[in-house]
Amino acid sequence: MLLSPMTDSKTIAIYDEQVEKYANLVSKDKPGTILQEFMESVPVGGRVLDLGCGPGNSAILMQRHGLKVTAVDASAEMVKYAKEIFALDAKVATFNDLHQIEIYDGIWANFSLLHAPEKDFSKHLSAIHRALISKGFFHIGMKLGQGMKRDAIGRKYTYFPEEELIRYLEKTGFEICSKTYGEEPGLSGEIAPWITILSQKA
Repeated sequence: MLLSPMTDSKTIAIYDEQVEKYANLVSKDKPGTILQEFMESVPVGGRVLDLGCGPGNSAILMQRHGLKVTAVDASAEMVKYAKEIFALDAKVATFNDLHQIEIYDGIWANFSLLHAPEKDFSKHLSAIHRALISKGFFHIGMKLGQGMKRDAIGRKYTYFPEEELIRYLEKTGFEICSKTYGEEPGLSGEIAPWITILSQKA
């Protein structure tokens, strides 16, 4: 749920108000195949950033796997939940707060960048690229489509077709490792097609 400061406050407010509902929707006792692939790509004991950690479920699974996890989100209530339920050292931050240079072995941005305005997308990808070490891994989850619009409960999304998303990644300096597709209802109840891409810093 990490948001650009340019994104309207309404989206953050919706996440603040629906923390427990969202947590119940996404929480799992063990990692799914997509998270497992990411964790196994990162070196044992590696340092990872959960960029838009939400309620912290993925972050705690990565931590239990033995990774050193930094968890951040723009929703203060999500961060509070991650601290209280999972005892994570989570922090409130936005995409624009990512200024680190070559310190992460992996960055996990699972359906968070879809809330950033399209005009800021290249800037955020470049910041992610700089923050990764050489050959570091980047996971991104996005909903497929075109343009910017709100969903049924008012969250604002930026959609990309698959080809355009891959062009953005490759132009930034990422090599595509694998892709996964799906289609399922989210917090709003709407069924939406999505893609996750695991890439590596060239």
